[in-house]
Amino acid sequence: MRGFSLNQATTKRWPLDELVPGCVAAGVTGVGLWREEVADYGTEKAASLVRDAGLTVTSLCRGGFFHAADWYDENRRAIEQAVVLGTDTLVLVSGGLPGSSRDIDGARRHVGDAIGALVPDALAAGVRLAIEPLHPMFASDRCVVSTLDQALQLAAPYPAEAVGVVIDTYHLWWDDTVWDGIARAGRDGRVAAFQLADWITPLPEGVLLGRGLPGTGSVDMRRFAQAVRETGYDGYVEVEVFHEEVWSRPGPDVLAEAIAGYEAAVA
Repeated sequence: MRGFSLNQATTKRWPLDELVPGCVAAGVTGVGLWREEVADYGTEKAASLVRDAGLTVTSLCRGGFFHAADWYDENRRAIEQAVVLGTDTLVLVSGGLPGSSRDIDGARRHVGDAIGALVPDALAAGVRLAIEPLHPMFASDRCVVSTLDQALQLAAPYPAEAVGVVIDTYHLWWDDTVWDGIARAGRDGRVAAFQLADWITPLPEGVLLGRGLPGTGSVDMRRFAQAVRETGYDGYVEVEVFHEEVWSRPGPDVLAEAIAGYEAAVA
């Protein structure tokens, strides 16, 4: 695998114009970006900043949220933003149940249809749609795709160069079928991104901000890294952590700990 990438979410309060030189100073060559922060900074300006620093944009998060009424136009804008930033990977978080619906099977079918509608745009732009399964506790409001197997089933009708999957340790560590799924994703050429975050307990109120830096929780990072490596995946490994305590710390300190956790798990 190519090496460490800092996902911007891990250092949420580190401004982009400080994050980029901070990565360069630390010898980091990859960065994962988020659409909202990039738009606030200015997409063209952000693209120039990262490009001039010699960094690779390893992914853009996020597209998806297909339960929203404007999902098609919003995802087309996300694809266009990925092109400007020079990344070939757009992470999709599928979205939850629409309105008061309880039809989770129907919601997943809609996700598959929506991805299919975006495939021509993705192929034309050279951007891969990367389906990210999230832990089942997020199924109602954030992501009806909960397992790697579900993500692979949704990807299967479409070309591998257009639709892949994200392997995120935080979301998948609990699933004993994930190892077969990773191998299958490798055989099918579907591994689009690999992200590290640890599972720490007790979970905070709201649960969203419960991720830990690699090595601080329950996840067997080495097993994941080995399984992904055996697929032949040669992309970057992003550390992507959401936690208020992590966000409150200086960006350089968090980056140093993230690198150390990555090295212990992967390098």
